[in-house]
Amino acid sequence: MIRKESSSLCQSVGVPHHAVPVNRREFFANAGGGFGALALSGLLAQSAEAARFVAAPNGHHSATAKSVIFLFMEGGPSQLDTFDRKPLLNELAGQPLPSSFREPLTAMGEKNAPLLPTKRKWARYGESGLEISDWFPHVAQHADQLAVIRSCYGEGINHSGGCNLMNTGSTLGGRPSLGAWVSYGLGTENEDLPAFVVMKDKRSAGTNGVRSWGQGFLPATYQGTPVGDNASGEAIANLQLPKGVDEARQLRKLDLIRQINQQHAARLPNVSDLEARIESYELAYRMQSAAPEAVDLASETAETQELYGLNDKKTADFGKICLLARRMVERGVRFIQLYSGTGSGWDAHSGIESNHTKYCGAVDQPIAALLSDLKRRGLLDETLVVWGGEFGRTPMSEKGDGRDHNPTGFTMWMAGGGVQGGQVIGATDDLGLYAVEERAHVHDIHASILHLMGLDRLELSYNYQGRLERPTVNEGKMISKLIGA
Repeated sequence: MIRKESSSLCQSVGVPHHAVPVNRREFFANAGGGFGALALSGLLAQSAEAARFVAAPNGHHSATAKSVIFLFMEGGPSQLDTFDRKPLLNELAGQPLPSSFREPLTAMGEKNAPLLPTKRKWARYGESGLEISDWFPHVAQHADQLAVIRSCYGEGINHSGGCNLMNTGSTLGGRPSLGAWVSYGLGTENEDLPAFVVMKDKRSAGTNGVRSWGQGFLPATYQGTPVGDNASGEAIANLQLPKGVDEARQLRKLDLIRQINQQHAARLPNVSDLEARIESYELAYRMQSAAPEAVDLASETAETQELYGLNDKKTADFGKICLLARRMVERGVRFIQLYSGTGSGWDAHSGIESNHTKYCGAVDQPIAALLSDLKRRGLLDETLVVWGGEFGRTPMSEKGDGRDHNPTGFTMWMAGGGVQGGQVIGATDDLGLYAVEERAHVHDIHASILHLMGLDRLELSYNYQGRLERPTVNEGKMISKLIGA
């Protein structure tokens, strides 16, 4: 039985903008505690493991994308060496930054270091003739699918603030992540899998840990679910019964826990953690049958595994999570975030040549494979792929052969999901330091992702302590050129 909530009621009481089941507890009570022979303690202990599942999701307008795969290059990739060629940089190499650029940098505390040239070779690709460096030769083959936004900017000058901004819309921790907002706004197309999944190339907490995919002030059910992030090496922890515990014993235990949780929930209806815990048990039971199949890469053909670079140590880690992302998109997962360089790996204050050679080499083939695989399966048109980091890098050198953080002008790109490819949007100045044309703040990036998913950044709201909160903090706008407008 499904109940529809009106938009005004959703905004006033902070409930989702989609349909919700009303007799869930009664169903599971009548089913004799049948929500799981699963050791869920580990799942609950990781504070980012719950997601909400509902039927009949609906947005604010027609969507061009059903799912998002956000390829997050943690640490800040250099736009100057990848997707934003600046010939003047090499002409002025070794010289101080021209005086016209210095005043804003002085306010930011930057030093007047000499300009560092790029050693990259560039070429034009596809019918569009997009310029891409030799660090991304595989992705370059998809130039006509890419909308390269060269004018991104934000206020996150360090990794913590930058990652918070790119993930939550604020440099300060505590707000919901973009994936949590999408899950809240749309629910899931598959009640047996999480709506929001996070996968990393390393078993590391990353710069901000769970804050990067947390639910903030939204109900706890909208947190991201880490996959492949546990010491056992399992794709998802605790899907199997612990040793010495049979199914009958586990069912008795879970039935008792359910009763206790329901008693607490009845007394404290406004405590979302209790609701999240009950729903986590329900999800865990459903995941027992659905999740193992979803993460089983052995079922993929040898050709597909080779396409993603699973047979090459250099590309295997990121290739694996790219392939898992495609499998999850096929199964209706809404928002998937993949981390490369988990723990600020792309942060090249020195030795940018060795650093970016390593990380570009690790992601180039897998990302290109993901785009190819989605396209040949008819999924790219409805899957929005986003690439970028928390900021870019400066044209000035640091430590002689590196680049510092640059939040004032950097590059991201999008493909699929209704995006018009083969185009460049915006520009930085002649040295790639500041965004100067068609500037796109991080809030604009978020607003655009939400729009392509059918969500209006102002209509999507949650009543938190008497204030209507919105995903882009009441700022940002759709980048209309992404859809050719």
